[in-house]
Amino acid sequence: MTFKLTYATMHNPPQELHDDFDKALEDLKAKPGKEFPMYIDGEDRYSEAKLKAYSPINTSWHLATFQKGNVKDADDAVAAAKAAFPAWKATPWQERVAIIRKFAHRIEERVYEISAAVALEVGKNRMEALGEVQEAADLMLYGARIMEENNGFIKEMENDPLEGFVSINRSVLKPYGVWLVISPFNFPVALAIGPVDNALIAGNTVVLKPASGVSWGDSLVVECAKEVGLPAGVLNLVTGPGSTVGKALTENPDVAGVTFTGSMEVGMGIYRKFADRNYPHPVILEMGGKNATIISKNADLEDA
Repeated sequence: MTFKLTYATMHNPPQELHDDFDKALEDLKAKPGKEFPMYIDGEDRYSEAKLKAYSPINTSWHLATFQKGNVKDADDAVAAAKAAFPAWKATPWQERVAIIRKFAHRIEERVYEISAAVALEVGKNRMEALGEVQEAADLMLYGARIMEENNGFIKEMENDPLEGFVSINRSVLKPYGVWLVISPFNFPVALAIGPVDNALIAGNTVVLKPASGVSWGDSLVVECAKEVGLPAGVLNLVTGPGSTVGKALTENPDVAGVTFTGSMEVGMGIYRKFADRNYPHPVILEMGGKNATIISKNADLEDA
């Protein structure tokens, strides 16, 4: 993309952007129902049961077909991430940053294709879809830059002023292990790749479980990870219902932490599961809510 797309510049883009998006859109619509695999331990995986995705724009459009994963698929993905963790953790942070940058740039190279998929599967307009996918790449580049600016979050600290003792203090932030990311339907790429990126750069391995109806964009992003050579098991993709796959992932004792975006009911259930372990595990939740709005008698309704 020669034009730098941001939420600030998206309102007056060049014609080139529309032309490239239209071409990507037509290319995707010419291949209706294409099947996408899960991705576990560096290999594509297919299941007997399938999930067919239809567009909210026109519910007769069969966009793509995904795998309806099961408990074994979920457990295998966690096992693969756990096995890959020691080597990924030991990889110098500079090397992790370098491959994440390649990952981000590959997303940028395929931004129109991925954005067209998001527009079709979620029902977003083109600018919203393009903005989201470019934001995902920018979040990755931001994470890489912050890691560099903080020297991998390894910091020398003041030594204890004790006579007769040698005390060397250092702050070192370390990865947790297998990190689970459960992403939502409304921002299926940005709210998946943001947490995936941060976990990977820090040295964690990841299992990504998208919302079951919107796995297209994330499947294309995982293709980008494969294309840039992300090691097997470091990033795993499992698709399927939250009631089975999501439940199995959140109950797996080898999952060290989770980022979840979704409903209050499911989010609080995850929080309680992780708090009820032998010690509390990190949980990052962004949940829906119903917030009261008070309108006073002096409100100008016409102006509003």
